[in-house]
Amino acid sequence: MKKLSKKAQAFTINDLGTIAIALVVAAVILGMGATILEKIQSTQVTDKTAFNASGYGLAGLNTMAEFVPTIAIVAVAAIVIGIILVFFGRGN
Repeated sequence: MKKLSKKAQAFTINDLGTIAIALVVAAVILGMGATILEKIQSTQVTDKTAFNASGYGLAGLNTMAEFVPTIAIVAVAAIVIGIILVFFGRGN
């Protein structure tokens, strides 16, 4: 088998598990962060500055969470393309 340079690393089907775990961890972190910010915001009814700050944090987490499906699709597509390139050769 041809040794690949550091610039051209081949993707394997085994990479799917690692990417899936990373996406699950990211989703859990986003969910827990949103839960914590929501709980904090509900206790800050009298302090409008803190209420607004936690609201901006929730909006930011929502924006980040919207990108998780896109990141998953791009990661899986990169692995599939990498497998196809390895299978059909790299233009020796």
